This record gives sequence, C-alpha cells and structure tokens, in this order.
Amino acid sequence: MHHYEHFWLDPKFWVAVSFVIFAALVAKLVWAKATEALDARADKIRAELDEAARLRAEAEALRRQAEADRAAALAEGEALIARAKAEAERLAAATAAEAEAAARRRERMAMERIQAAESGALAEVRQAAAAIATAAARDVIASQLDAATDGKLIDAAVADLPRALRAA
Repeated sequence: MHHYEHFWLDPKFWVAVSFVIFAALVAKLVWAKATEALDARADKIRAELDEAARLRAEAEALRRQAEADRAAALAEGEALIARAKAEAERLAAATAAEAEAAARRRERMAMERIQAAESGALAEVRQAAAAIATAAARDVIASQLDAATDGKLIDAAVADLPRALRAA
C-alpha cells in the first residue's frame, strides 16, 4: 500500500469528495423535484378543496332555493285550496239559494193555478146559478105577470131612469 504524505493527495480522498459532491447535487436535485412535486400536489389539493367549497356553497344555495321554491309551492297550493273551498262554498250557497228561489216560484205558480182554478170554478158556479136564477125568474115572471102589471113595471123603470143615470 501506498501512503501519501498528505491526505488530499490520495485518490481515494478525491473519489470520496467527488462522491459526496455528487451525492449532494443529486440530493439537491431530488429534493428540488420532491418539493416541487409536493408543492404541485398541495396546490392541486388546495384547488380541489376550493372547488369543493365552491360546489358546497353552490349546492347549499340550490338547496335553499329549492326549499324556498317548495315553501312557495306549498303556500300557493294552500291558497289554491282555500280559493277552491271558498268557490265551492259560494257555489253551494248560490245553488241552494237558486233551488230555494225555484221552489218558491213553483209554489207561487201552483198557488196561482189553484187560485185560477178556484176563480174559474166560482165563475162557472155563478154562471150556472145566474142561468138557473134567470130561468126560474123567467118562469115565475111568465106565470105571474100579466099586461097591466107589465105596464106598471115599465112606467116605474122609466121614471127611475134619471136617478139611475146620475148615480152611474
């Protein structure tokens, strides 16, 4: 073996130094690549988290909008049901009033028909009574009236004529 006077003259020393320098350069390159990759990964994760937060906020806004739409639809449905109930009650009341008015009209028409029938029957009875009375009076007058009594009746009727005309 060969001994060198100074250690820096030994080629093993320079091989070791060059190996350390090489290892340091490679470590620096590897460290730079690793930190660059880690930084890129962190940026990607940060971007994904930001995107997830944005999507969550958007989904929350959509959920709130859907709840508001649902509440509005429920309120509109309730208002529609209330209007339908009110309209049904109004129609029921109008139909009941119309039916009652129709019943009153029919009752009035029936009463008028009954009165007309009564009046007609009464007129027929009066006409029959008048015809019977006229026939009876004719028979009585014909049997009891002679020419002298007939003259007296005519004279009395003519004398009473001015008073009857003034009264009319």
